[in-house]
Amino acid sequence: MERVMIIGSGGAGKSTLARELGRRTGLPVFHLDAVYWKPGWEPTPREEWAQRVEELAGGPRWIIDGNYSNTMDDRLKHADTIIFLDYSKWMNLYGIVKRRIIYRNKVRPDMNEGCKERIDWTFIKWVWKFEKEKAPSLREKLQGIAQKEMYHFRNRKELRAWLEGL
Repeated sequence: MERVMIIGSGGAGKSTLARELGRRTGLPVFHLDAVYWKPGWEPTPREEWAQRVEELAGGPRWIIDGNYSNTMDDRLKHADTIIFLDYSKWMNLYGIVKRRIIYRNKVRPDMNEGCKERIDWTFIKWVWKFEKEKAPSLREKLQGIAQKEMYHFRNRKELRAWLEGL
C-alpha cells in the first residue's frame, strides 16, 4: 500500500479516512478538494488542474482522496490500492450535515485556506443522486481493474473492522 486512492460520495468520510490512513502508514495525504479549490472557492483552471493531479499521482507514495471524474483514470492508472466508500445516500447526507455543523464558519482540514464550509442545494442533490447515478458506473469501472488492491465498503462498520485489522 504505497499509492492509495479513496473515492465515494460527498459525506462518506473520504478525507477523514485519508487522514487516518496517513497517520497509520506515514504516507503523504493529498485532498483533491484542497488542490482544486484556491482560496475563496476559486476553481483551478482545467489544464493546471490536470497537470497538478498527474504530478501527484505520478509520485512514489501517496493517499489521494476525492472523486473528480475528469482525473480519475490518471489516478486509477497509478494507484496500487483503491478504496471505494459506497454508502447509502442517507449515510452520506448525514455526513454532510454533520460536517456542516462541525465546521460552520470554519475551514475544514481538507480544504484550502479561505474556503469556509458551505452547503448548497446543488451539492445536496449531487449527494442524493450519487448512489443511483454515479456509484453504478464507479462499480463497473472498478470491476475492470486488475492487479490492484481493492476495498469496497458498504458501511462504516465494515470500514472500521478493516481499519482495526491494519
